[in-house]
Amino acid sequence: MTPLFQQIITYALLPTVALTGGGLVALFVRFGVQVRSAILHFAAGVVFSVVAVEILPDVVRLHDPLLTAVGFGVGIGLMLLIRRLTQSPEEASTKREATTSEAKSGGFPMAFLLAIGVDIFIDGLLLGIGFAAGAKEGILLAFALGVEVLSLGLATATSLTEDGIPRSRIIRLLLGLSALFFISTVGGATLLHKLPETGLDMVLSFGLAALLFLVTEELLVEAHEGPEKPWLTATFFAGFLLFLILGMVA
Repeated sequence: MTPLFQQIITYALLPTVALTGGGLVALFVRFGVQVRSAILHFAAGVVFSVVAVEILPDVVRLHDPLLTAVGFGVGIGLMLLIRRLTQSPEEASTKREATTSEAKSGGFPMAFLLAIGVDIFIDGLLLGIGFAAGAKEGILLAFALGVEVLSLGLATATSLTEDGIPRSRIIRLLLGLSALFFISTVGGATLLHKLPETGLDMVLSFGLAALLFLVTEELLVEAHEGPEKPWLTATFFAGFLLFLILGMVA
């Protein structure tokens, strides 16, 4: 095992532990409605910043409108298809009706979870590509993504707990998401840095669409279910600014 690969594995564990730890905190600490809304707002801001700071500039740099349109179209089409297949016509009117129905039946809100899964997968790929570009970039990106997935872990566990998902199933889900992040990081470091730019453009465009869907149709929708206060809205911009600054440092 090369020193660089050992370094990749070491720093990939940082966001992995942050994701699991954030979720476990949310499982054993009961948050009120406003705290839950703040967590979701903050997570949405961080994810949106990841799109603006890490993904969108690379898509623009690759400068292939056709491949970008194909990747983006596949991404948003898949997320809309997942939502349609996991909601009945009666549930489609509001997201809360959908998640309440799923909680009563003991099922998962699949559109939300798959969007989170795509986000985690893309984040891992970005971290792996960052290490392929250089050790310094990879280390700083590991800390930045650690902040993001910590907030996502909190938001995911909080949302699923509110939806009535059993604690044991949430823990298994968190462990699965953490494993997905670690595997995608190693895969990004070993495979994607050799991927042709055409393939990379489609992967990033697909991730761009999935992350925008996660922010606008899942995290912010969940965050706006309680009473709105200015400081709650401010947490979205705090999350955006935090990752923006970390991205500048990296």
